Amino acid sequence: MPAHFFHLRPTAVASLLALNALTAMAQAPAAEPASSGTLATVNVEASADASAEGLTKPYAGGQVARGGRVGILGNQDMMSTPFSSTNYTNELIQDQQAKSVADVLLNDPSVRQARGFGNFQELYVVRGFPVYSDDVSYNGLYGMLPRQYIASEFFERVEVFRGANTFLNGAAPAGSGIGGAINLLPKRAPNEPLTRVGFGVQTGGQGFVNLDLARRFGPDDSLGVRVNAVRREGGTGVTKESQQLSAFAVGLDWRNRNVRLSADFGYQDYDLKDGRPSLTPSSTLPIPRVPDAKSNFAQPWTYSKEKDKFATFRGEVDITDNITAWAAGGVRRSSEDNVLSNPTLVDAFGNTSNTRFSNTRKDRIGTAEIGVRGNFVTGPVKHSVVASAATYSNDRDNAYAISAGSVRNNIYAPYASAYPIANGAFVGNTLADPRLTDKIDTSSVAVADTMSFMEDRLLVTLGVRRQTIEQTSFAYNTLKQTSTYDKSKTTPVAGVVFKITPTVSAYANYIEALVKGNVAPGTVNNRPVTNAGEVFAPYQAKQKEIGVKYDGGTLGASAAFFTTDQPTYYYQGQTYGLYGKQRNQGLEFSVFGQPVKGLRLLGGLTLLDAKQKNTQGGATDGLTAIGVAKQQANLGAEWDVPGVRNLSLNARLLYTSKQYANAANTQQVPGWTRFDIGARYLVDLGNGRALTLRARIDNLFNKSYWASVGGTQGSNYLVMGAPRTFAVSGTIDF
Repeated sequence: MPAHFFHLRPTAVASLLALNALTAMAQAPAAEPASSGTLATVNVEASADASAEGLTKPYAGGQVARGGRVGILGNQDMMSTPFSSTNYTNELIQDQQAKSVADVLLNDPSVRQARGFGNFQELYVVRGFPVYSDDVSYNGLYGMLPRQYIASEFFERVEVFRGANTFLNGAAPAGSGIGGAINLLPKRAPNEPLTRVGFGVQTGGQGFVNLDLARRFGPDDSLGVRVNAVRREGGTGVTKESQQLSAFAVGLDWRNRNVRLSADFGYQDYDLKDGRPSLTPSSTLPIPRVPDAKSNFAQPWTYSKEKDKFATFRGEVDITDNITAWAAGGVRRSSEDNVLSNPTLVDAFGNTSNTRFSNTRKDRIGTAEIGVRGNFVTGPVKHSVVASAATYSNDRDNAYAISAGSVRNNIYAPYASAYPIANGAFVGNTLADPRLTDKIDTSSVAVADTMSFMEDRLLVTLGVRRQTIEQTSFAYNTLKQTSTYDKSKTTPVAGVVFKITPTVSAYANYIEALVKGNVAPGTVNNRPVTNAGEVFAPYQAKQKEIGVKYDGGTLGASAAFFTTDQPTYYYQGQTYGLYGKQRNQGLEFSVFGQPVKGLRLLGGLTLLDAKQKNTQGGATDGLTAIGVAKQQANLGAEWDVPGVRNLSLNARLLYTSKQYANAANTQQVPGWTRFDIGARYLVDLGNGRALTLRARIDNLFNKSYWASVGGTQGSNYLVMGAPRTFAVSGTIDF
């Protein structure tokens, strides 16, 4: 458990006092017990979060769930929460042959994929704001998963929360999460024994084999064990690019009538060789024509390697019929080794110049959480109260070296340049032995009450979280402390849901995001920054949202309008600071379900207006923020073919409108449309065995396009979309 956790002793006292009060109120006669109050014997529902209720039920069609985790408020039905979210099921993940989180999120019209700055880290843009893969949570805990790439074998569901969420989840430790949050649920042993072997190949010669094994043991099958393992190796659709992945996960759960425990252990070793890099456009030239979708302008000596080990625990105990306490914690150890070379365009003919950037990194992360929730009644009002305390710590070691001279290439006619052995002036620590450069510690206390009126037709949630962020930076080479801050902020939440009819709910919320401050870079335009290394204090982003949801039983839909303000960093001369503001306003529409037997739909539309405010001298006030498309649309459909038993066909359309690659909006990146198709066929092998065959073609027409612009605030690097990729796979259930 992190030492920083013991700073939370006042929180523990507060939680115990809240528990005491709840216990006293629970003794009073209740007009009607809360739905979660009575704990009868129930079947195991693959409960990833150790809750009595288990996973929320799938919606009609099985591609999304009826609800999911809403931070410390726990699992909630989609019609009863004043927020917007979508929870993608394992059925969808398998049927689409998703290999990572990014593959799953291709289905979400509010999310687009990008990359981290200068590396191959998966980055997800939600409502026009980044969510770094560092800030993806695992069973409600930050920082437990691999940082660059997360294999799909680790998770049962992908839960996408849209909007600011610091009250619900705590401040995201890597400094993102203004536009949303992503939580992954680990796999649990189901009621029936599971033995599943998978295999497949894809364009580029990459093959894989995996194992999914689950059993339950003991009286009433109280102990569950689930093991997942996968090996992938080979090329991708991009010329000369290749991947290697080995991953292993064990999920354990145990329960009796009043206690539920779960634990997860994971290991991942991921290598990417000759990964196609991002491209920084010239500031004086138009956006370049995109190269052929399969082409690769990577240098042959570039690579990215990452190894991760993690362990998490979560437990719940029912103190009374109406009061439950929980505790959770986890640790992760990871190491990275990268040699990168991301080109910058220098002329209209596609010639580029860049350097060799070598980097090593180690992370030591620990996190813990305690809490209590209870239900009671005061007169005509039902209450669901929750109090929690959480802590997170990350000690990060880093080293880097930038080569002397430049590396030349051409994005239209790529060629190899010699590996530049000599380092230039920019070297930090020793690559073989990275040293401590950053310490991040966060802690928080939160309390909330959801009140129910009018026989549960009106729900009002009020809450507050007191969040502390402490960050210390150490100089490369000298290892001296350069800057530090220890700041606390209070972030509130207010939400209301009104169930107009049994099938229609309206909602509204006000919620904030708290983000750790940036660190001033060393140079800009090859000149020193006057305040290099300065650590800025955390800042708050404020969100207002209203929406409506529809549940027709077989078809669901939602619509939301939101506005979010975010402070922005930029340079005034050679000084880096927090000067401007970005305001994202938008409309979101989504649809899902099975409107008629044999036809499943999943899609939506997002309309975004991301404007710059209070910019330097007002030069770009009112212009569109870098890398935010005004329109994003997804439409997916799966159809069970009549007359051909066990055969299903599916198709998906993705559309993203134009984006801008500079603040002045003079560099425009064209919009793009992509089509994907697939098929699934089930074969009964007899004796309880079944073979499921799947085939898929992503980017059917081999569209060449710039898929994203930037990702980190103010950056404008371009990332190409993947070429046409054909994949076939099979799973055998024994």
